[in-house]
Amino acid sequence: MPSTQDWIDNPLGVVEAMFAASQKSPDSGWEAKAVDFFKEKLKEKDAHTWVPSLNDVPLHYLKPNSLVKFRCLIQDMFDPEFYMGAYETVDPSTKAKVLQCGKYKDVTECGVDLNSRNTVTAERQTFYCVPVPGENLWVKDSFAGSTQARVVPSTSYAPSRQKRSYEEDEEDVDDMDTQPQKLREPHTGPHVPTEQQGNGDSKRQETEAPSSQTAPASHLDLNFPLPGEKGPSCLVKVYKDWDAFKLNDTLEVFGILSVSPALSALADEKDASSSILDPAECMETAEEQRVHSPPASLVPRLHMLHAKPLQHNNPLLPSVTLKDNSAFLSSTLSEMASVRAELLAYLTHILLGDALAAEYLILHLISNVYTRRDILPLGKFTLNLSGCPTVASYTERLYQIIQHLVPSSYYLGMSLQNMNQMRLVPKKDYVANRLVSGALQLARNTSLFLDETKLEQGQLDTTGVRNVTALGNLISWQKVDYDFNYHQMEFPCNINVLIVSEARSLLPSDCQIPVQSQVDPAHMDEYLSSIHMHPQASSQMNKLRIYLSVARLLDYSISDEVTKSVEDDFVDMRKDDPQSISAEDLHRMLVVARLLSLSLGQTSLSRDSWLRAKHIEALRRSRVEQHKCVNGNEP
Repeated sequence: MPSTQDWIDNPLGVVEAMFAASQKSPDSGWEAKAVDFFKEKLKEKDAHTWVPSLNDVPLHYLKPNSLVKFRCLIQDMFDPEFYMGAYETVDPSTKAKVLQCGKYKDVTECGVDLNSRNTVTAERQTFYCVPVPGENLWVKDSFAGSTQARVVPSTSYAPSRQKRSYEEDEEDVDDMDTQPQKLREPHTGPHVPTEQQGNGDSKRQETEAPSSQTAPASHLDLNFPLPGEKGPSCLVKVYKDWDAFKLNDTLEVFGILSVSPALSALADEKDASSSILDPAECMETAEEQRVHSPPASLVPRLHMLHAKPLQHNNPLLPSVTLKDNSAFLSSTLSEMASVRAELLAYLTHILLGDALAAEYLILHLISNVYTRRDILPLGKFTLNLSGCPTVASYTERLYQIIQHLVPSSYYLGMSLQNMNQMRLVPKKDYVANRLVSGALQLARNTSLFLDETKLEQGQLDTTGVRNVTALGNLISWQKVDYDFNYHQMEFPCNINVLIVSEARSLLPSDCQIPVQSQVDPAHMDEYLSSIHMHPQASSQMNKLRIYLSVARLLDYSISDEVTKSVEDDFVDMRKDDPQSISAEDLHRMLVVARLLSLSLGQTSLSRDSWLRAKHIEALRRSRVEQHKCVNGNEP
């Protein structure tokens, strides 16, 4: 059997050996056996940590045709393509014919016999994949720190590939840039100082590409959803069950890395020939060729052997599901109440001493769309924290705290410039035949932080109105309507939206709570500068991160007995004052009760949790009414 080094360093050798053995027994099902071989190998203890990751390791450190992994989001799906699954080559000197395997490769061997009857044409699908948008630095550092793959810069193949990548590719991809980068990168997020981001893991630093090599590629448009994102993009070739994948799925792909310089040469030849051929005879436009066949040194190909759908991208949780790791789950559940108290105290301090607002922020951070009933997404909990101070960059500071707690997040300052210039909604480009990404093409459970304190006087143009409408639809229906020019197509999503504002938000929300500051305004600057941020990799901070992810993943149920009790309570409340509570209020209380139970590690609703949910909802509604009286102009 191949050793660890063999199946990681030379996976094609394993595949080709199985292909050769199958020639003696054609019905052996060698393709399924090859995939099963790698799946079983990856199940072995810590085996996946030995596989180098495209997310952590610069491309020129990776050996071509080796096994690599890539944590990514499916940004676009291209048309299926045909390839030579099996073909014969002829030795020019001896004229001997050899049957070759063409699977998991982009380029055939020399001397192909095009007239051979043994040629097998097969079909595969191509996905354009990008790193998980908005993935926070602590996640990247933690993943990079847990790897046991040792990589060193190659001396045999790097120079020629680097030359192509950093000199010629810069010109090639500039041509395919369909949107000026300056327009794509308005100031949308707060600058996080380097010392607040942490020093990073030593293993991650080991594998950072030299700055002189990464600089030229930094301005190229690789169609990342969020402005300012860095990392590789990849063309993932899928050989089976591609209908099981959907746009915007997050995956960890294990596959064979292909960076053959011949791919770039082929793209150049196609580009040159397309200018000579009659356009009617050419299947692809020049734009489409550039987008679909970018230089492999810039956009490598990854031939999928196995893909694992990601429920979350928190590296502190076990790679298996919680149900399959009962020891981890039981130890985490036993600490949930104490960790919750810790987090509540921390967020109360951040929210200027407001414990009720901190309580609701915890509920928001663990919310999750767990199902849909017709078009209604159940479980969403968009929170509007109104009354936020605008001094001392308070909202940016709050976002940085959340950034340290959740795996993926994005800060969107709702300034007039951003609303009028940014592309939030992805749009189909029919000339290049690709989906041009937008800032709302996010992975599930991303925390979207909308800062309304940046609003200013002025006029929204057509783009601005469209962007505000898109944010409203995202909040209300957890869907984004992608622009396909002649029609719109709905794509469901699962994004946690937090709105911070001075008065009540202009956007809809599931729950509004005015922040009641316990801090003297005269001492606000001093108080905010004293807010302590835990070190990124501290065990205390990791406990909070695990807590939030586990609470979101827990199952939940309501017994018949508690359901009857809730119904009776609702009837009693309506008896006293029919106007005091509506069906919408009941729905919100049930959502709050669900999240309150999960935040305590309880997977079913108890009578105590229901009473507690009623109590904090009464306090919140009372506070909202008080603010309406004080601010008569507030809706």
